[in-house]
Amino acid sequence: MDFRELEERLVAFRDARGWKSYHTPKNLAISAAVELGELLEHFQWESDEEILEAVKNPGKKEAIADEIADVVIYLTLLAHELGISLDEAIERKIKKNAEKYPVRASG
Repeated sequence: MDFRELEERLVAFRDARGWKSYHTPKNLAISAAVELGELLEHFQWESDEEILEAVKNPGKKEAIADEIADVVIYLTLLAHELGISLDEAIERKIKKNAEKYPVRASG
């Protein structure tokens, strides 16, 4: 699935429930930040090793995946409301990053 297909599914889901009036750019940006905070709670006070061990538990891994999905959902809807193609924006950003951080030969 590409971002355009995801966007279409999310907008249809939202519109079927009459939530569009709540999905202003400001509200969507705030909601993404709130969900990111909920994601961060899973990592608070844990070392990288502890986190990697914790996600071996299917329930913990699903809880983290749910929070990641919430963040992506809100950002996808925000991009939709602002008329931003995520496919194009990500491709453009990858190109900018490649120019800014070129691969250097090692050795």
